[in-house]
Amino acid sequence: MPADPIALRRFTVREYYAMAEAGILGPDERVELLDGQVVAMSPIGARHADRVSKLAEYFVVRALGLASVRIQCPIRLDDLSEPEPDLALVRIEHDYGDAHPDAAKVHLVLEIAESSLKKDLRTKVPIYANAGIPEVWVIALEDDRVHVFRDPAHGTYRYETVLDRRSTIQPERLPLLGPIDVDVLLGR
Repeated sequence: MPADPIALRRFTVREYYAMAEAGILGPDERVELLDGQVVAMSPIGARHADRVSKLAEYFVVRALGLASVRIQCPIRLDDLSEPEPDLALVRIEHDYGDAHPDAAKVHLVLEIAESSLKKDLRTKVPIYANAGIPEVWVIALEDDRVHVFRDPAHGTYRYETVLDRRSTIQPERLPLLGPIDVDVLLGR
Protein backbone atom coordinates (compact mmCIF):
# COMPACT_ATOMS: atom_id res chain seq x y z
CA MET A 1 0.00 0.00 0.00
CA PRO A 2 1.56 3.36 -1.05
CA ALA A 3 2.12 5.90 1.68
CA ASP A 4 -0.08 8.96 1.83
CA PRO A 5 1.63 12.04 0.39
CA ILE A 6 3.07 14.35 2.98
CA ALA A 7 1.49 17.79 3.06
CA LEU A 8 4.12 20.49 3.16
CA ARG A 9 3.54 23.81 4.90
CA ARG A 10 4.61 26.63 2.60
CA PHE A 11 5.89 29.91 4.01
CA THR A 12 5.22 33.41 2.72
CA VAL A 13 7.94 35.99 2.23
CA ARG A 14 6.66 37.81 5.33
CA GLU A 15 6.96 34.63 7.42
CA TYR A 16 10.41 33.95 5.95
CA TYR A 17 11.63 37.34 7.17
CA ALA A 18 9.96 36.78 10.54
CA MET A 19 11.96 33.54 10.91
CA ALA A 20 15.16 35.49 10.31
CA GLU A 21 14.16 38.20 12.78
CA ALA A 22 13.32 35.55 15.41
CA GLY A 23 16.72 33.89 14.95
CA ILE A 24 15.28 30.70 13.44
CA LEU A 25 17.36 31.44 10.35
CA GLY A 26 20.85 32.59 11.24
CA PRO A 27 22.31 35.78 9.74
CA ASP A 28 24.98 33.83 7.86
CA GLU A 29 22.70 31.00 6.80
CA ARG A 30 22.66 30.60 3.02
CA VAL A 31 19.01 29.97 2.20
CA GLU A 32 16.41 31.32 -0.20
CA LEU A 33 12.62 31.04 -0.40
CA LEU A 34 11.46 29.03 -3.41
CA ASP A 35 7.75 28.36 -3.83
CA GLY A 36 7.16 28.65 -0.11
CA GLN A 37 10.03 26.38 0.89
CA VAL A 38 13.18 27.50 2.66
CA VAL A 39 15.89 25.93 0.51
CA ALA A 40 19.58 25.65 1.38
CA MET A 41 21.86 27.22 -1.19
CA SER A 42 24.89 25.32 -2.43
CA PRO A 43 28.25 26.35 -1.00
CA ILE A 44 30.11 28.78 -3.22
CA GLY A 45 33.14 27.06 -4.70
CA ALA A 46 36.18 28.94 -5.95
CA ARG A 47 35.27 28.57 -9.63
CA HIS A 48 31.69 29.70 -9.00
CA ALA A 49 32.83 32.71 -6.97
CA ASP A 50 35.33 33.66 -9.67
CA ARG A 51 32.64 33.53 -12.39
CA VAL A 52 30.24 35.64 -10.31
CA SER A 53 32.94 38.26 -9.73
CA LYS A 54 34.17 38.34 -13.33
CA LEU A 55 30.65 38.47 -14.79
CA ALA A 56 29.62 41.17 -12.33
CA GLU A 57 32.52 43.32 -13.52
CA TYR A 58 31.72 42.54 -17.15
CA PHE A 59 28.02 43.39 -16.89
CA VAL A 60 28.48 46.47 -14.70
CA VAL A 61 30.64 48.01 -17.44
CA ARG A 62 28.46 46.86 -20.36
CA ALA A 63 25.11 47.68 -18.74
CA LEU A 64 26.07 51.16 -17.54
CA GLY A 65 23.08 53.39 -18.21
CA LEU A 66 20.99 50.44 -19.45
CA ALA A 67 20.37 48.29 -16.36
CA SER A 68 21.40 47.88 -12.75
CA VAL A 69 23.40 44.77 -11.97
CA ARG A 70 22.42 43.01 -8.74
CA ILE A 71 24.87 40.44 -7.43
CA GLN A 72 23.48 37.58 -5.32
CA CYS A 73 20.64 39.81 -4.12
CA PRO A 74 17.00 38.80 -3.66
CA ILE A 75 14.31 39.44 -6.22
CA ARG A 76 10.68 39.26 -5.08
CA LEU A 77 8.77 37.07 -7.51
CA ASP A 78 5.55 36.66 -5.54
CA ASP A 79 4.41 36.07 -1.98
CA LEU A 80 6.05 32.62 -1.89
CA SER A 81 9.34 33.08 -3.76
CA GLU A 82 12.33 35.33 -3.20
CA PRO A 83 15.31 33.69 -4.89
CA GLU A 84 18.83 35.12 -4.87
CA PRO A 85 20.18 34.67 -8.39
CA ASP A 86 23.90 35.03 -8.96
CA LEU A 87 23.27 38.04 -11.19
CA ALA A 88 20.16 39.92 -12.19
CA LEU A 89 19.98 42.83 -14.61
CA VAL A 90 17.08 45.04 -13.55
CA ARG A 91 15.48 48.30 -14.57
CA ILE A 92 17.51 51.32 -13.44
CA GLU A 93 14.66 53.77 -13.08
CA HIS A 94 13.75 52.39 -9.67
CA ASP A 95 15.30 52.82 -6.23
CA TYR A 96 15.48 49.44 -4.52
CA GLY A 97 16.28 50.77 -1.05
CA ASP A 98 12.74 50.13 0.16
CA ALA A 99 11.97 46.83 -1.60
CA HIS A 100 13.69 44.21 -3.71
CA PRO A 101 12.89 44.35 -7.43
CA ASP A 102 9.86 42.35 -8.49
CA ALA A 103 9.57 40.25 -11.64
CA ALA A 104 8.31 43.18 -13.73
CA LYS A 105 11.58 45.04 -13.13
CA VAL A 106 13.88 42.16 -14.13
CA HIS A 107 15.38 42.04 -17.63
CA LEU A 108 17.65 39.01 -17.25
CA VAL A 109 18.61 36.48 -14.56
CA LEU A 110 21.91 34.59 -14.63
CA GLU A 111 22.42 31.50 -12.48
CA ILE A 112 25.93 30.07 -12.34
CA ALA A 113 25.84 26.35 -11.71
CA GLU A 114 28.91 24.54 -10.48
CA SER A 115 27.15 21.95 -8.30
CA SER A 116 23.56 23.20 -8.53
CA LEU A 117 22.64 22.53 -12.18
CA LYS A 118 19.76 20.13 -11.46
CA LYS A 119 18.25 22.45 -8.84
CA ASP A 120 18.62 25.47 -11.11
CA LEU A 121 17.03 23.72 -14.11
CA ARG A 122 14.30 21.74 -12.31
CA THR A 123 13.35 24.12 -9.51
CA LYS A 124 14.45 27.69 -10.13
CA VAL A 125 13.84 28.00 -13.88
CA PRO A 126 10.14 26.98 -13.57
CA ILE A 127 9.71 29.45 -10.70
CA TYR A 128 11.23 32.20 -12.85
CA ALA A 129 8.95 31.22 -15.75
CA ASN A 130 5.87 31.22 -13.54
CA ALA A 131 6.75 34.73 -12.33
CA GLY A 132 7.22 35.97 -15.92
CA ILE A 133 10.98 36.63 -15.81
CA PRO A 134 11.59 37.26 -19.53
CA GLU A 135 14.99 35.61 -19.84
CA VAL A 136 17.16 33.27 -17.77
CA TRP A 137 20.67 32.03 -18.51
CA VAL A 138 21.98 29.07 -16.54
CA ILE A 139 25.75 28.94 -16.92
CA ALA A 140 26.67 25.29 -16.44
CA LEU A 141 30.37 25.32 -15.56
CA GLU A 142 30.81 21.53 -15.40
CA ASP A 143 29.04 20.97 -18.74
CA ASP A 144 30.74 23.95 -20.41
CA ARG A 145 27.36 25.10 -21.73
CA VAL A 146 24.84 27.91 -21.24
CA HIS A 147 21.15 27.02 -21.02
CA VAL A 148 19.00 29.87 -22.35
CA PHE A 149 15.32 30.29 -21.49
CA ARG A 150 13.05 32.95 -23.03
CA ASP A 151 9.40 33.79 -23.55
CA PRO A 152 7.64 32.61 -20.37
CA ALA A 153 4.07 31.32 -20.56
CA HIS A 154 2.04 29.18 -18.17
CA GLY A 155 4.94 28.27 -15.88
CA THR A 156 7.35 27.26 -18.62
CA TYR A 157 9.55 28.87 -21.25
CA ARG A 158 8.48 28.56 -24.87
CA TYR A 159 12.07 29.01 -26.09
CA GLU A 160 14.91 26.92 -24.73
CA THR A 161 18.33 26.26 -26.16
CA VAL A 162 21.77 25.19 -25.04
CA LEU A 163 24.83 27.06 -26.31
CA ASP A 164 28.47 26.02 -26.42
CA ARG A 165 31.63 28.12 -26.36
CA ARG A 166 31.52 28.84 -30.10
CA SER A 167 28.16 30.64 -29.78
CA THR A 168 27.17 34.21 -29.08
CA ILE A 169 24.07 35.45 -27.31
CA GLN A 170 22.29 38.77 -27.07
CA PRO A 171 19.87 39.60 -24.24
CA GLU A 172 16.44 40.21 -25.76
CA ARG A 173 15.43 43.03 -23.40
CA LEU A 174 18.85 44.69 -23.53
CA PRO A 175 19.89 44.62 -27.20
CA LEU A 176 22.27 47.53 -26.69
CA LEU A 177 24.52 45.22 -24.64
CA GLY A 178 25.36 43.71 -28.02
CA PRO A 179 26.28 40.12 -28.71
CA ILE A 180 28.16 38.32 -25.94
CA ASP A 181 30.49 35.41 -26.57
CA VAL A 182 29.45 32.34 -24.58
CA ASP A 183 33.17 31.84 -24.00
CA VAL A 184 33.10 35.04 -21.89
CA LEU A 185 30.21 33.70 -19.81
CA LEU A 186 31.91 30.36 -19.14
CA GLY A 187 35.40 31.71 -18.51
CA ARG A 188 38.49 29.51 -18.56
